Parts: sequence; structure tokens; C-alpha cells
Amino acid sequence: MDPKINRRSANVTEGVTRAPNRSMYYAMGYESGDFKKPMIGIANGQSTITPCNSGLQKLADAAQLGIEEAGGKVQMFGVPTISDGIAMGTEGMKYSLASREVIADCIETCVGAQWMDGVLVIGGCDKNMPGGMMGMLRANVPSIYVYGGPTLPGRYKGKDLNIVSVFEAVGQYSAGQLSDEDFHQIERRAIPTSGSCGGMYTANTMSAAFEALGMSLLNSSTMANAYEEIEAASRRAGRVLLEAVKNDLKPRDIVTKKSIENAVAVILATGGSTNAVLHFLAIAHAAGVPWTMDDFERMRKKIPVICDLKPSGEYLAVDLHQAGGIPQVMRILLDAGLLHGDCMTITGETVEQALQSVPAQSSDPRKVIRRIDEALYPQGHLAILKGNLAEEGSVAKITGIKKLTIKGPAKVFDDEQSALQAIMSRQIHPGDIMVLRYLGPKGGPGMPEMLAPTSALIGQGLGDSVGLITDGRFSGGTWGMVVGHVAPEAFVGGNIALVKENDLITIDAVNLALTLHVSDEELAMRRSKWVAPAPRYTRGVLGKFSKGASSASTGAVLDLD
Repeated sequence: MDPKINRRSANVTEGVTRAPNRSMYYAMGYESGDFKKPMIGIANGQSTITPCNSGLQKLADAAQLGIEEAGGKVQMFGVPTISDGIAMGTEGMKYSLASREVIADCIETCVGAQWMDGVLVIGGCDKNMPGGMMGMLRANVPSIYVYGGPTLPGRYKGKDLNIVSVFEAVGQYSAGQLSDEDFHQIERRAIPTSGSCGGMYTANTMSAAFEALGMSLLNSSTMANAYEEIEAASRRAGRVLLEAVKNDLKPRDIVTKKSIENAVAVILATGGSTNAVLHFLAIAHAAGVPWTMDDFERMRKKIPVICDLKPSGEYLAVDLHQAGGIPQVMRILLDAGLLHGDCMTITGETVEQALQSVPAQSSDPRKVIRRIDEALYPQGHLAILKGNLAEEGSVAKITGIKKLTIKGPAKVFDDEQSALQAIMSRQIHPGDIMVLRYLGPKGGPGMPEMLAPTSALIGQGLGDSVGLITDGRFSGGTWGMVVGHVAPEAFVGGNIALVKENDLITIDAVNLALTLHVSDEELAMRRSKWVAPAPRYTRGVLGKFSKGASSASTGAVLDLD
């Protein structure tokens, strides 16, 4: 094989000076002929920290088989994960976004240090996806992403359950609408198998986007982890990667502005997570592709929501799979002129070529996937709001709510826990706008997700009547009148730091405005008295993240120029 492609093989066979290198491999059972094979890394996220990742080893084994069948040699290494669902509402949630960078660093480090010819990344929980993609783009050797798949739905009293059912049950229980037994049974039955959270939450949103991006096999992102078909897909991914190595097809050849537009089109069409905004800013940065929050708004205006998926819709990712999956969504968008068919994919086919055999419309009678002319919403659901409360921008998720505008008095909290306590003790009332601040990339640090407060509001029936804004993030399971990623954040002196109790605020998703009704003169006076808080962490992972993270408006990355 051409040495410029087989980088690691060339490195270990370069004369007698490489004998110590070869000895290390002989200790692991290599034969001399193995050094002529492409050396392929498998970044394996297998972990019993979370059910999202507890079923990944079978996929790693299948991928290894596929790679070896195609003539490659595997170097398997571990990448860390944390469980967002388990960390949610605790101090541990502050490590979530930081873990995206740790995962990317691990992949870049192993691929670069060992001169791998290609890498196959396997992940499950939320940050595995963007972290894995960022690491692949930094290393820029032929790469493919394999997603661990969603869990199956739980079941109780004739209703499907998922992780958000539990968070919303907390609000229902606190409102006296749920018995002790029902609460316990929902908690016990919500997640019956390995796999990632089942709605169009962050993990499934990002995996779906990776199909559209061209970096995963079509139809692979909605396969349940519990089903055998996902192992066959992983095995095929290994074989496809070897072809990409032979053809020297690299991530930055595939991830372009047009392919990112394809990915964002699918995110919008499926009603995906607000976190996709943050993560694709970071992915574009890793790819060297110019991309801003304004690009999301540009895309939103032309992409309808055509999938009826949780959290604001009816169905789960496994239902989407049965209805035709992401290829069906892509085919509908392509036929409507809303997808770039000439973008390259990891298989060597263009998007248009890859979708040729996909039916023009889904035949599923439930209408999980709809035609363009029967879209749930004519425009996308992730709106970029700006104004004197978010001069760099903020992200609102505007599906599943009855009113797109709310004006009310601010209820101000400098941490998540006190905000949740106020909800649980019934101190928040219809018309209020909760302000949760000092939770941004630097201030949190780590921009924790606010799933517990938002779910408690939903559980108490306040999802349509109470607004919530934050410089932190939201879980992909969040819905309601909520606005996150407010930038500049409070910690660096953004105007969200200057809000006082009972100030009037307007959230206007029609005119894309987030407005604090306080005069410029008053804000200037408040700013003159504002004192920046001391950082919550000064050392370790969170200390480094707090010091280095960019604004949410640029992806909260650590290596911004």
C-alpha cells in the first residue's frame, strides 16, 4: 500500500531503527506480515457508567471483524464518557461539556501518537458524538462514526416511557398528581435496555446529523442497541472504512459547509436538540469551516419540521427507524431541493447516489415522518434570538408550545438548585420568567443542562405559561418556553448578569428578540456596580475549561484563535 496512505505501517517498517517499535507489536501477537496492513484505531466508548454506552463492546467487536476481513489491523483504545442523565441536576453535570473536549483530545492524541491510518469511533452518550467527530476532524485520517443506538421504550399503564418521563414525573409528584407507586414504577421501568435516551434528544440528534453529514452509514443512527442489526451495521462500517483508507478519503474532504448544511437540515426537520447548535459550531471549527449562529437561523427559515418526535412530539427514535429512518427524511428533503445531493459520503457515493433506492415518501401510517406539505411546522424549531439580553445570540426551542411570545417579571437565580427548589415549593407562577445565570461555559463552569427545572415546570403544567432563560444549556429532552446559550454569559459581564428581580423581560420567538425592558442608562449604572465573581474552579478539568472556553456563540471550544 502507498506509504502516504499507510502511515503507521511505513513508520514501523522503516529499517532496523524501527525494531523496538515492532517488538512492542510482536508482544501483542502480531506477525511480520501485519506491518504491511493498514493500522486502524477503534476508539471504543464501552462503559458501564451509563446504559448509553454499556452495549458498545459488541459493536467494537463487530467493527474489528469487519476491518480485519477487509485487510486491516486493529488498535483498540478506550475513550471516556460521563452519563448526562445520571449527572443531571448535580455538580457532576458541569463536567458534561468539558468531557466533549476530553473525548476529542483522546482521539486526536491516540491517532496522532500511534500514526494510525484510520479511525472508527464508537459512542453512545451525548458528548461522545461531538467529541468523537471533533477528534476525527482534528486527526484528519480516514474515519467513520458508529453510534451505539437508542434504548427501547419502557412501558407502564399502556404508555411508552423514556428518561424524560422520569424528570417530568418529579414535577407531577410534587404537584400531587402522581401516587408513590406510580412514581416508583415510572422510575423503575423508564429505561429497559442498553442504549441512549430514546427521543430526539441530543445523542439521537447528533447521530442523525452524522448520517446527513456523510460520516456515518445511512440508516445506522436509529437502530436500537438491543437489536442484532446494529452489529451487522458496525461490521459493515469497518469494511467501508478500509475502502476509505485505500482511497485516502478524509473527514475534511467530507465535512464542508454544504455537508454541514445537510446535517443542520436534518436536525431541523427532525425537531432535534438545542445542543446541536453548540456542537456544530464546535465541529465546524474543528473542520476549519466558517459557521455561525446566524447560519442556523438562515437554515431554520427554509427547513420545515416533518418528524413527530419527542420531546415535543409523539414518537421515539425506534419509531422513526421503523418509518424509514434518517434516509427517508433525507430523501424527502432532497426531493424538495432542501439538501445538497452532490456532497460526498464516507462510502465514496454522493448523497444523491446513496438515496436513490429510498422511497420518495414514508409508508408508515402513523405519520412519524410527514410530507413537506403536511409539515408539523413550516419553519425549523431552533430559533436564534438576539437583543439586549443576548447581543451575541441565544437559542430557543419553539416546538410544542402554544404561545411564541411571553412578557413577564424576572425571577432571578444564580444557580440551578435554588431555581429548582423555587419550582418545587410552588413559588413560580404563570407569567413569570425565570432567569438562571452564572451557568455559562466559564461561569458554570461547563454550561450545565437545566433538564430538572424545565421538566419540573412541565410536570406542574407550567410549560406554556412560564418562561426560562439561561446562559447554561438545556437537555435534548427539554421543551417549553425556554431560551438557552445566552451570550455573552453572566460571568464575563453579559447583560444577563445585570437583571434584577421583577425586571420585565420579553421572549419573542416571532420577532427573534430577547429583551430586558431596562433603559441603557440604568444598565450602565448597574454595570458600574457589577463585580465579576470569583471562578468556582481554578484547577483540574473544570478550572482549565473555565479559563479556556470560548463563548457559547462560538461553540464553547478551547482552541479558538
